[in-house]
Amino acid sequence: MATHTEPQDDQTDGPVIAEGVDDEPVERNRRVFTGPTYLVIAVMSAVYALFHMAALNGWSIREWTGVTVPLLPVFPLETWNFRIVHIAGAVLLGFILYAPREFPDDDRGGRHPLDLLAWAGMLPALFACWTALGFAAQIRDGVMWNGVDTGIRSEEIWQYGVPLIAATALGIVIGWLRPRVRGAIAPADLLLGVCGIGVAIYLITIYGTLMRSSTGTPFAPIGISLAAVAGTALIMELTRRVAGLALIVIAAVFLIYVFVGHLLPGFLNAPAIAWERFFSQVYTDAGILGPTTAVSSTYIILFIIFAAFLQASKVGDYFVNFAFAVAGRARGGPAKVAIFASGLMGMINGTSAGNVVATGSLTIPLMKKVGYRPTTSGAVEAAASTGGQIMPPIMGAGAFIMAEITGIPYTEIAIAAIIPAILYFVSIYFMVDFEAAKLGMRGMRDDELPKFRDMARRVFLFLPILILIVALFLGYSVIRAGTLATMAAAVVSWLTPYRMGPRSISKAFEIAGYMSIQIIAVCACAGIIVGVISLTGVGARFSSMLLNIAEANQLIALFFAMCIAILLGMGMPTTAAYAVAASVVAPGLVQLGIPMLTAHFFVFYFAVVSAITPPVALASYAAAGISGSNPMATSVASFKIGISAFIVPFMFFYNSAILMDGSWFEVIRAGTTAVIGVFLLSSGVQGWWVGDRANALFRIGLIVVALFMIEGGLISDLIGIGGAVGLFLLARMVRGTAQA
Repeated sequence: MATHTEPQDDQTDGPVIAEGVDDEPVERNRRVFTGPTYLVIAVMSAVYALFHMAALNGWSIREWTGVTVPLLPVFPLETWNFRIVHIAGAVLLGFILYAPREFPDDDRGGRHPLDLLAWAGMLPALFACWTALGFAAQIRDGVMWNGVDTGIRSEEIWQYGVPLIAATALGIVIGWLRPRVRGAIAPADLLLGVCGIGVAIYLITIYGTLMRSSTGTPFAPIGISLAAVAGTALIMELTRRVAGLALIVIAAVFLIYVFVGHLLPGFLNAPAIAWERFFSQVYTDAGILGPTTAVSSTYIILFIIFAAFLQASKVGDYFVNFAFAVAGRARGGPAKVAIFASGLMGMINGTSAGNVVATGSLTIPLMKKVGYRPTTSGAVEAAASTGGQIMPPIMGAGAFIMAEITGIPYTEIAIAAIIPAILYFVSIYFMVDFEAAKLGMRGMRDDELPKFRDMARRVFLFLPILILIVALFLGYSVIRAGTLATMAAAVVSWLTPYRMGPRSISKAFEIAGYMSIQIIAVCACAGIIVGVISLTGVGARFSSMLLNIAEANQLIALFFAMCIAILLGMGMPTTAAYAVAASVVAPGLVQLGIPMLTAHFFVFYFAVVSAITPPVALASYAAAGISGSNPMATSVASFKIGISAFIVPFMFFYNSAILMDGSWFEVIRAGTTAVIGVFLLSSGVQGWWVGDRANALFRIGLIVVALFMIEGGLISDLIGIGGAVGLFLLARMVRGTAQA
């Protein structure tokens, strides 16, 4: 995926390190099409992404100017219907592109008897779609539609629900049993895509014409519940294909809890809920169509399109090359390059493991080349890639969900994230620098690096991100700012060899459609869990339990909340982990008296660092696969390198100035002393102090002094500074005695 040299172009005289960083990774269970099939799927993917861009900007223009744009007829689409189409499109594309399991080395082509059964299953699926369209015609003709009329109920059950659920179940089972062919669309997966369309047609028909207050009551049409059963199964199966089993297992546990909660003791006890009532609500804004899908259908997909445009204009390659030019000469240079490059890339793409694959395939071999052990090489990349999701202004996808859930403006969240992000990356920098010092590493030679002056000539490639930042802080909406940044990415490409014309722009939209599938599926699946939490009330009961713990000790309550957030995030994408933790943990912290922004940042940070927390650390495992190291050892090493991230959230609780809440003097003092504290902590953890290895007593002393500095109070800061000066003088004295 990445190589060490790049062909010379007219703007570069020296060697360029990165090539292929912007290439789109192809998962082992993803189909690769050619010929007419590829063209059809490419057009579908591009149209899907373009639909969102047009709809979002249609809304934005109307909100901004009050003018309806005739050329953007999709933007009057009602919000719930827009989200339903958003999910249905991802389901259709997702099942076409992703097989149920990894492809074998020898794809087995040809026809299979199960294909005939899948084509037969298409009949009930299409019949369900036709029936749903018929319901729309009846409603248009004035038929009163509710869950009480026995005639309508019978039609919904036998002519719509049963055929749809049967076809869905058949498609899932056949998908598992049928041998996989990488270059062809499987009939069973096409069947599942049609079932997804059937769910969307019915829900758009019903939600567009009925009072939604009927959901969750006996007046709700049974068809909503049946469509939701099929839709939930489709979302969970697609999520399993694109994101693994971890999130599915958690979602399944929550779904089981709905129906057994009344049998459980203590705070887990929940009222008995009929399946019709639950499923009539789970596919509303109380669940699947709630905050997670609201964010994925607006901000997330917009920034995925932005990232795709940056890929098409090769900005990712430039980011990595720029990082090499700036940091490559320092001792252990490739590790420091990984910090800068992975922070920049991870901020945009929003997935820790995906970022490890994108940049780690280049930086990890180079780290090994200059002397880092394979375990350390993988750990550094995993920790740096994970930190990209707390790097403003984009912060992956979690910041947008935080803004949606809390109602806090996105710009406030981005500003509050500045000092914590600095602390995280400064800590990693110190950790790798001390490791390089202990091992006596050198930096890379000038002839191994791109020339800085050549990189400086192309610094305009940072312009799209700069425009994004400026637009956000000028008060533009996220949609307008993201659209301007996307347009800027296309414009600046004309100053490079990778000029974006109609073909490149259409390719960028195609890539965006592919890239969006995973995050949309994950957000929809997280919506199922959020729906269970809100409908059963378990979140409120959990908050009460947290309050009871806090009566004994608030620190214990925070530690307990940290453990829950990390456990929820183990094996789950950050977006889903934060969405669930925000529903379970954050309300309890707010009830403790912690400000809402602080509480949500607390759980967000631990949801992010769960990607490098043993025993299930997705980013570390991905890095281990590239470095050839032991996955568990790599996860332990990445946990050690990112140790400051486990302390910073507690700083929010003790000193809100870390989140820019206070006077400028308080903020600057808190940030400065925290950076010094992180330096001392890194020195103690790595055992390197005053240019030499530190013994156990010095390491313990450094860690204790660091914690005083990190705490944030004036007295504790003075104690920390005094302790650090004392340790410095003592180390000099010991060294002088040893030399004498």
